[in-house]
Amino acid sequence: MNTVLSIKNMVCARCVRAVDEIVRSVGIIPADIRLGEVRTDSGISDEQRERLRAELEKQGFELLDDKRRRLIESIKHAIIDLVHNGDEETLATVRISEYLRSALHTDYAVMSSLFSQLEGLTLEKYVIHQKIERVKELMMYDEQRLGEIAHRLGYSSVHHLSNQFKRVTGMTPTEFKKSYRVRVPLDKVGHA
Repeated sequence: MNTVLSIKNMVCARCVRAVDEIVRSVGIIPADIRLGEVRTDSGISDEQRERLRAELEKQGFELLDDKRRRLIESIKHAIIDLVHNGDEETLATVRISEYLRSALHTDYAVMSSLFSQLEGLTLEKYVIHQKIERVKELMMYDEQRLGEIAHRLGYSSVHHLSNQFKRVTGMTPTEFKKSYRVRVPLDKVGHA
């Protein structure tokens, strides 16, 4: 019996490794672990599930039982993966609605409504916040000019990127770079 567990706050490769260690420590052998999800080829006892829940919470993760919350986490992971790991061509041409519908096999209107309801933020704004965090990261590497970053993330122009950056952060990209601030963890992006 295959089991799929949804886990909140898995946002990077380090999170995947940490969850892998936790899962194994409670006696569960994972078949696959990826952002937000652990798959096993066998069932999980109630005792293992509760031990897993407790151990995950100690490390800042959360085992999700609610179907709606699992969908929200899947949406977040799909967006994070697209923005932080997607290639330039995809970011420049993909429509978020089509990307999410294809990736999650769920109607976009349903996802958008649920996301806004449970997160207090529209999907579009969440995507923008993720893009701005990626811009900050790329600016800190100091390997690309702003024009290259704009192109890489699918912005129509540096001006468009700069305007969006200022609306989200309250400063221009240049002002940000001069005053470098600590970036927001990806699982906290878009939350006040």
